[in-house]
Amino acid sequence: MKKILFVTSEAHPLIKTGGLADVCGSLPKALADLSHDIKLIIPNYQALKTDASVRYLCSIRIDNRNINILETRLPDSPVVVWLVDYPAYYNYPGNPYVDELGEPWPNNAERFALLCKVAVEAAMNRIGQDWQPDVVHCNDWQTGLVPAFLSLEYAAPKTVFTIHNMAYQGLFPASTANLLNIPSQLWHLDGLEFHDMLSFIKGGLVYANYITTVSPTYALEIQTAEYGYGLEGLLEHRNTSLGGIINGIDMEQWDPASDVYLSEHYSAAKLNNKQLNKARLQERFGLAVDASIPLFGLIGRLVEQKGIDLIVACLPEMAKLNLQFVLLGSGDKAFEQQLQALADLYPEKIAITLGYNEGLAHLIEAGADSFLMPSRFEPCGLNQMYSQRYGTPPIVRSTGGLADTVTDSMPETIADKTASGIVFAEASPGALLEAIKRCLLLYSDPEIWQQIQQNAMAKDFSWLQSAKQYLALYDNL
Repeated sequence: MKKILFVTSEAHPLIKTGGLADVCGSLPKALADLSHDIKLIIPNYQALKTDASVRYLCSIRIDNRNINILETRLPDSPVVVWLVDYPAYYNYPGNPYVDELGEPWPNNAERFALLCKVAVEAAMNRIGQDWQPDVVHCNDWQTGLVPAFLSLEYAAPKTVFTIHNMAYQGLFPASTANLLNIPSQLWHLDGLEFHDMLSFIKGGLVYANYITTVSPTYALEIQTAEYGYGLEGLLEHRNTSLGGIINGIDMEQWDPASDVYLSEHYSAAKLNNKQLNKARLQERFGLAVDASIPLFGLIGRLVEQKGIDLIVACLPEMAKLNLQFVLLGSGDKAFEQQLQALADLYPEKIAITLGYNEGLAHLIEAGADSFLMPSRFEPCGLNQMYSQRYGTPPIVRSTGGLADTVTDSMPETIADKTASGIVFAEASPGALLEAIKRCLLLYSDPEIWQQIQQNAMAKDFSWLQSAKQYLALYDNL
C-alpha cells in the first residue's frame, strides 16, 4: 500500500473552477479504490462545500504565524482531506484565484506559498499525525513550491508534479521571493527565477522527481515554443522525467444508460433510443424535429483556445448544408454577439444558449449526432471523451488530448473497427469545414456510422485506467 499526499488548490465537489478540480476530485478516489492511503491537502476557502463533519486536527507555526489544520473527507469516498485554515488568506467569498471583478487576489503568492509550506510540513511528518507519504503529488503552479522546498529536506518523499495547463505559471515580481522567505539556495536562474520574476511553476518543473501532464501528445507539445510559454527548453532538458497520462472521466455521472439528466436512456446495444434524445434536443432549441437531419453540438468556453473563431467563420457555409447546429457556452463577448447574430440570421439551422446548464450539456451529448471540438490547444479535454461514450462521434483538431483519445475515421480504421470520430490537422476554417463535410458523408451511410458510434462507446475512459498508470509511475520512483 502506498501513502500518497495529494496537494491541490481545488478539488470537485469541494470547490471547482475548471478541469483541475475534476482531476483532483477523481484521481484520489480512484487511488483509494485500489486500496492506497491518500490524504488530500487544500486551503480552507470560505466557498468550500463539505458535507462531512470538519474537525480540528492541529496547529503549526509557519513564518511566525499560527496555522490550523482541519480534517474532513472527500464526499462519497474514504479520502481524508486536510484543510489549511488561515482566515486572513482564505476566508473571503468567491473564486480561489480572483475577486468578483476577475482580478487576481493581490496576495495570491502568499496564499499559495502557505499551502506549499504546510504541505511540506505534512510530507515530512511534522504535523503530529505519525504519517509520512511515500509520494507527494502536486498539481499546477499553486503547488509548485512544494518540490522546491522538499529538495532542501533530508530523506524527503518523492515528488510528482502534474501540469494541467502550461499557460498558467504563477509569476510574481522578484521582490516576492523575500516576502515569502524563499531560501537563497532556490533563488537563481536554474531554480525559481524566471526573467527576473519568481516562477511558482518552475519549482515543480525543476525540482520534482517526475513531471506528468494530462496527455502524451501535450507532453510533447509543451517542449515546443508554440506551447511551452518560454519554459520549453527546461521541459526538453527534463524530457526523460516527463510523460503524459490521460485524465479519466466520471463513468457513473456520464453514462447514457443511467444518466439522471436524460429521460431516454440508451446503450451501444440499444442505440435507437438516442434518436429520442435528438428529438428532445431539436425541440428544446426550437429546430425542426427531423431524425434525418444531421445535428452538430458544441459545449464550451467561447474563447480562441477552443477554436470558436473557426466555428464562427464556418457557420455561414454550414448554413448552406443540410444540417443543424446547437451550442451551449459563454465567454468572449465578441464571440457571443457574433454567434447570436448568426443564430438570428439562420434560425432554422443554428440555435444557441449562452451560459451554462448541466442538464442541457448532458442532453447535447446524448442528442447530437456529432460533437464539434476544434481546439487550438487542449491539454486533455473531457467533452470528446463524453461524446464518444454517448455515441456522438466528435470532430476534433489533432492536438493534445484530442489527438490521443479520438481515432480518425479512415478506410483502414473503419475496417479494423477503431474509428471513433473525425480528426483534422490545420487550425483553419477550411480544414474544419472539410472535416464537417467528411462527417456528413460518413453519416449518410447508416451502417458505417453506427459502427463508428459503437467503436466510440466501447472505449474505456475510466479513472481506474489512469490511476493504474499513476501507480506504476509512483512505483518507478
